[in-house]
Amino acid sequence: MEKKADVIVIGGGISGLCAALLLHKKYGIDVLVLEARDRVGGRTHTVVDPRIKYVDLGGAYVGPTQNRILRVAKEVGVETYKVYTKGKEIEQFNGRRSTFCGDFSTWNPIAMLDYYSCVRTLDEMSFSVPIHAPWTAEKALEWDSMTAKELFDKICWTTYVKKRMVQILHDAMAAEPQDISLLYYLWYLNSAGGVKRIAETENAGQERKFVGGSQQISNRIKEKLKGKVKMF
Repeated sequence: MEKKADVIVIGGGISGLCAALLLHKKYGIDVLVLEARDRVGGRTHTVVDPRIKYVDLGGAYVGPTQNRILRVAKEVGVETYKVYTKGKEIEQFNGRRSTFCGDFSTWNPIAMLDYYSCVRTLDEMSFSVPIHAPWTAEKALEWDSMTAKELFDKICWTTYVKKRMVQILHDAMAAEPQDISLLYYLWYLNSAGGVKRIAETENAGQERKFVGGSQQISNRIKEKLKGKVKMF
């Protein structure tokens, strides 16, 4: 069936749906969203099951500085709740499971000093990378010629911290440090507010989740678009 529109948005993730809603509601433009999956939401995917209520299989967490998605969630009526942080931490690290309280699964003071030194160095480097024009950073060419792994090998004193920094990168990027440009990683850290904003829970990126699951945001925007989203 042939269907005409002034603007066609490719992809029914949060960004595509928000763009379509803005064009349609604010500017009166006739839009059509094309989504290759049989659902909207992109990397946010919530599975609903009466036995477990719901579980997020994709992007789930939100925290301070992530003001745009928090604003969108509020506009469509999706609330958040704080993640439970009491009790001991459980960590699978370096092939071993351990439980601990506080920030570290090690009592080695050298490793603790090494971690904070590494975090400080990464933050100082990342804050020198302009968010809107990372290629203009003073050392952009040098850093874009390096990988994140090369930097970790260079600035970390202990094996523990090298592996911890790889773990933090895995959690945030879902990629290997040897596959990521250092310039890109530093830009990412700056856009998030630094290493601890990414790695920690309270007052950081894992502080909250969405009541009912994150995919609700896309589902509710789709409802507002009233038939202007085509899924395959």
